[in-house]
Amino acid sequence: QNWEGNQLNKLCLIEHLGFQIQRGASDPQSYKSLADCFKTIFRNEGIYGFYKGILPPILAETPKRAVKFFTFEQYKKLLSFTGLSTGLALSVAGLGSGLTEALVVNPFEVVKVSLQANRDSFKVQPSTFAQARNIINADGFGLRGLNKGLTSTLGRHGVFNMIYFGFYFNVKDAIPARQDPTLEFLRKFAIGLASGTISSCVNIPFDVAKSRIQAPQPTPGEIKYRTCFQTMGLVYQEEGFLALYKGLIPKIMRLGPGGAVMLLVYEYVSGWLNQNW
Repeated sequence: QNWEGNQLNKLCLIEHLGFQIQRGASDPQSYKSLADCFKTIFRNEGIYGFYKGILPPILAETPKRAVKFFTFEQYKKLLSFTGLSTGLALSVAGLGSGLTEALVVNPFEVVKVSLQANRDSFKVQPSTFAQARNIINADGFGLRGLNKGLTSTLGRHGVFNMIYFGFYFNVKDAIPARQDPTLEFLRKFAIGLASGTISSCVNIPFDVAKSRIQAPQPTPGEIKYRTCFQTMGLVYQEEGFLALYKGLIPKIMRLGPGGAVMLLVYEYVSGWLNQNW
């Protein structure tokens, strides 16, 4: 992705998280809409408010994507020795790559969410590394500290990659390839777009649970959101079914086209490497 694409990605991520951590209409800081979220952040926190927590995803992005696609290939090779059908093996390989990716990315997510949930001015909040130190000093590296919300992150990435890879490669093989390079590119892009969008729609309850667990709790000193499914049940009970899909539009804006671009780059680069190395 180019620089502008990365910035749009971060803006969508801020709005996506902003919706997920608010606790219904009773929350005094509740956003009414995507536009209201943009305006409120800009009014209260300035332009830099849209870039809170930008360093953790930048630091995590390269190893995250490398782990995602490398482990997918390795799991795919391992599963070729089993009796699983090709279509099912691709989905299981995607699940495995997502679970592995989650282990790498979760500490970065904890720091990012804690920074983005802070509604103080950008200038007065701690730096990324200072925030990481604060978390480690207060709660350590475990499931209450730098790996808080790990089960939700495992669910988020595992479910996403299972559908993402499984849908893309199964549908791509089912739809005849085009001889024209432009039409073939558009065919793959459309399937990738659908893959990223469907995966986002299915895994977002895990994303909401992760954001609630990793963000500051509603009452200081009292842990309300503890585990993945306990948090989902609590959100459903208190705020309704649709609350489990908060932030879906910004997420689709980010991972629909973004997911298509990643798969296309992966396919063309891996194809070139196989031919030349």
